[in-house]
Amino acid sequence: SALPEKKMIFKGLTVNKEDMNKLMLTPLIHYPLPGGSALITFEEAKVAQRIIEVREHTVELSCGEELEELDRCRVRVQAVPVEILLPSALEVRLTQSSRSILVSDLPSLGISKEALLDKLELFFSKKKNGGSEVESREFLDDSGQVVLTFTQDGVAEPLIEKGRIQVLIGKGKYEVKISPCMSGDIANLQLQPSCCPRTVLLLGIPDVLSEESMRDALEIHFQKASRGGGEVDALAYVPAGRTGVAVFVEDTG
Repeated sequence: SALPEKKMIFKGLTVNKEDMNKLMLTPLIHYPLPGGSALITFEEAKVAQRIIEVREHTVELSCGEELEELDRCRVRVQAVPVEILLPSALEVRLTQSSRSILVSDLPSLGISKEALLDKLELFFSKKKNGGSEVESREFLDDSGQVVLTFTQDGVAEPLIEKGRIQVLIGKGKYEVKISPCMSGDIANLQLQPSCCPRTVLLLGIPDVLSEESMRDALEIHFQKASRGGGEVDALAYVPAGRTGVAVFVEDTG
């Protein structure tokens, strides 16, 4: 499996040396949903298991209980478990860039990001400031920090050793922090199959009602204890002829 490129900022100190080589992964699984299907999440895992064990369910679509037997409309749907792959082990090989630095503790000057990048590039491109010609600069939006990459090797290390440096921006001097810029390659990724304990996939749902009406009918049916159901936490329905994507996060409940 290929993982997307992700920029990360590590802050603070490692108190326990045993934790220095550990990286915690939080699953965020994108699960494709075909047309004519629904995902239903129950509040209790035992309810989901009961629904899966029955497998085939006949869902009443008629709202009025007073209708005659022949006038009632029913559909049959299949209930199957939701099986996903979760990472069980990940090894990342880290290398420190010899041409890039991470600049943090940037001042709030009330100027645009591009203007701030211009001023940082101007300062760090000068040899008297310990820098060199800047090849690229990038503002990391989720952290408010900047990655500067020089055209020459060996420029980054002396700046990193200083740790903090006074930067002249406009008419003011501001102290910023210089940190190493690391790149990581996945050396080993192990996945293990897992079933969602509280979620059931319903298949074979015909396109006979509007999206809202079908969603209501499914929820009414599967929340009834007399049919093996229980309280529904969430329900997503994809009509025939369309596709959807469900996002699964770690269950902290």
